[in-house]
Amino acid sequence: MALYDKIGVDYDATRSADPYILSRLLHHLRPCNDALYLDVGCGTGNYTVAMQDAGVSVVGMDISATMLAQARGKGRSIQWLRARAEAIPFKDGTFAGASCIFVHHHMADPLRAFKEVRRALRANARLVLFNGTVEQTRHAWLCEYFPRMMADAAAPFERYEVNRMLEAAGFKIEGLEPYSVTEDLCDWFLMCGKKSPERYLDPRVRAGISCFAASPHQQEMEQGLERLRFDIASGLIAEVIRSYDWDGGDYTFTIAS
Repeated sequence: MALYDKIGVDYDATRSADPYILSRLLHHLRPCNDALYLDVGCGTGNYTVAMQDAGVSVVGMDISATMLAQARGKGRSIQWLRARAEAIPFKDGTFAGASCIFVHHHMADPLRAFKEVRRALRANARLVLFNGTVEQTRHAWLCEYFPRMMADAAAPFERYEVNRMLEAAGFKIEGLEPYSVTEDLCDWFLMCGKKSPERYLDPRVRAGISCFAASPHQQEMEQGLERLRFDIASGLIAEVIRSYDWDGGDYTFTIAS
């Protein structure tokens, strides 16, 4: 994951565990005492450490050495493991549950990865994912300024539709909970500027968002940022945001067992 080795250097400048997202993650995961959990694609460990601080025994696993190096500096008592989700180096039934936050669209083989997660989980264990959907991504007002970038962002969700992948891997979908970005969001991921569009003008914010950091459409990026800057200054951004308004949320918690 060369991309995350690149953006992992300054990732935590704009990314941290959001308390509300953490609370819903824990609510759906339903962690038990004296049980071990797996954070698949843990990155720099923000949510892994936050889960441990909430009393959850958790292992953090990621493929990026750069991100794991930062994670180890935050949670020295946590077991951090460099591995792919498609090849989890644990015995069958090791974990009582797992989390997967902003990860499955980056997986080389999501079906194989989810089969591996299922193998590593106990019977009736829960897997909680947090990510966007095709519809949510296509309804974002960022599509107005960066259409090709957003089309690239939506493509993996369409190609690897998460419910279909989970069911094919042997999971049962227990529930879906839409999430809408709030102004007090602490974790500045792709939709972080939904209500604060000026955030996207900060190169540090864009550097911590894989869609911006990896986009090959540099001309679109420059033109989109210039137009966004003008619309914010003129007030036209409010009309653009209203034109994309919908009630389907910005991301979704997917709960599977």
